[in-house]
Amino acid sequence: MKPHKYFFLAAMIGLSACSKWVDTKPNGAPTTAYFWQSDADIIKAVAAMYETTKDESTWGRDLFWVQDASDDLIVGRAKADGENIKNFIPSGREGYLTGGWNALYNTINKANQVIQGVPASKNTSEALRNRALGEAYFIRGFAHFWVAYLWGHKDQGVPFIGPENEGYGTKIPPQLPSVTDNYAQVISDLQKAADLLPFFETYGDTDKGRAHKAAAWAYMVKTYAYWAQYDKTKWALIPDLCDKIRNEGHRALIKDKATGRENYQAVFTIANNWSSEYIWSITSGVEGGSEFPGVVLENTGWGLYNGWGYFQPTEELYDEYEATDPRREVTILKFGDKFTYFGQERAYFSTNSRSGFQIRKYMEPYSYGTPGVSGSNPNINPNGDYPTTRLNLPLMRYAEILLFKAEAMINLGQNASGPLNEVRARVGLAPIANPTLADLKHERRVELACEWTDRLADLKRWGDFDKIRMPLHGRSHASKTDPNSPYTIVEVWPARTFTADKLAWPISPDEVSRSNGAYKQTPGWK
Repeated sequence: MKPHKYFFLAAMIGLSACSKWVDTKPNGAPTTAYFWQSDADIIKAVAAMYETTKDESTWGRDLFWVQDASDDLIVGRAKADGENIKNFIPSGREGYLTGGWNALYNTINKANQVIQGVPASKNTSEALRNRALGEAYFIRGFAHFWVAYLWGHKDQGVPFIGPENEGYGTKIPPQLPSVTDNYAQVISDLQKAADLLPFFETYGDTDKGRAHKAAAWAYMVKTYAYWAQYDKTKWALIPDLCDKIRNEGHRALIKDKATGRENYQAVFTIANNWSSEYIWSITSGVEGGSEFPGVVLENTGWGLYNGWGYFQPTEELYDEYEATDPRREVTILKFGDKFTYFGQERAYFSTNSRSGFQIRKYMEPYSYGTPGVSGSNPNINPNGDYPTTRLNLPLMRYAEILLFKAEAMINLGQNASGPLNEVRARVGLAPIANPTLADLKHERRVELACEWTDRLADLKRWGDFDKIRMPLHGRSHASKTDPNSPYTIVEVWPARTFTADKLAWPISPDEVSRSNGAYKQTPGWK
């Protein structure tokens, strides 16, 4: 029997019973049974796998709400579902959780279709089949990793099934016993992807953004790092992979600019979407891609663009930086800071920010054009209700690989000064002779702040629960429209209750109910 839908499985998450279908040739849209007949069919199927990565429900915005629950950020504008997540009181029915869950499983399902269909395809080239399978294994592993680390628990994993598993296409995906079982499957997929995929530099301009070998190795590194909180032997597998990413994958930090600040700022520019530091990002443009640069922009954009005003940095994050660290000013805007906005220099103020700060990293696309002149900025979507830009949203870059290598070496009892100080040196900071885990935690926080690397998940895997619970602070300015207005430090988010049993997020109770007993709620949320 074969699935009846074009790109979706009959075993799609959320179905409570096995669907029935017929294996007859349709008169309308093609089914998978009659689809895999040409290179063009494969190309269409592979393209479909990438579609959900640009959705608002994934890396457009919604998956960031679970990262907003860290000590680095507050919600910003009033948003009940976001506040429930921030305060660790979600029901699991919040759209930001259910939308991400559904989209990630949709992505896995599309990858499964390619993994099942490509080997049986006809009149297709071997080179394309191999690359398509490599991309499918990467996308499946990548999406599965996100589901696993968000909803997976050491005592209860998340659902998974693939064409290689018994019952595929005839039952809903079974819930694996532990998140470590999910991680093992992710590693298997990413290794297959690495074996099949080319290196990034072999791609022409039209193929940039496709999965590549170094990206597969990089997500293996990240998976092992998360797995290591349950099995410390996984740390030993990380350093060699990091070296392969550098030596064979030719990934490297941007560090050829005149100053440390310019080095770091260059990472978050349109011109460097595909730089040596790139490993994986959401390919974006004026008519599609991640909305995130607009999501974090001042609400209504000072009257020039429809920013949304979410995810505002805290005083705790600002104070984490060393006084001479140029990454602070690249990452965070505070009152009085100068920046270019639609071709004019401005001094920052905010009538929107509850903390007195704004994320600055992703503002380069808004520096072009003429204020008030429609269509003068070719780097942003003119529709502020869908604020995509030509800046690719970085999800993984080489600096994080260096920091994972440093963390692994520290946990293995080795001197991690090499990789950690490479990150510090590119922004002009003094080296640390023999870095400790505390040094690594600091460096990871300030290097990757406000990115999709998930500070909250770091605090969870390190067991730093006190930092999750503590109240958060910001700056209350006497005048919200005066860049030079004096301020006082105030509490902008109260202390929260967080318990160690809530290491993973709750599955929607509706999903659990629809499974007819096949799924159990995440431990800690029953």
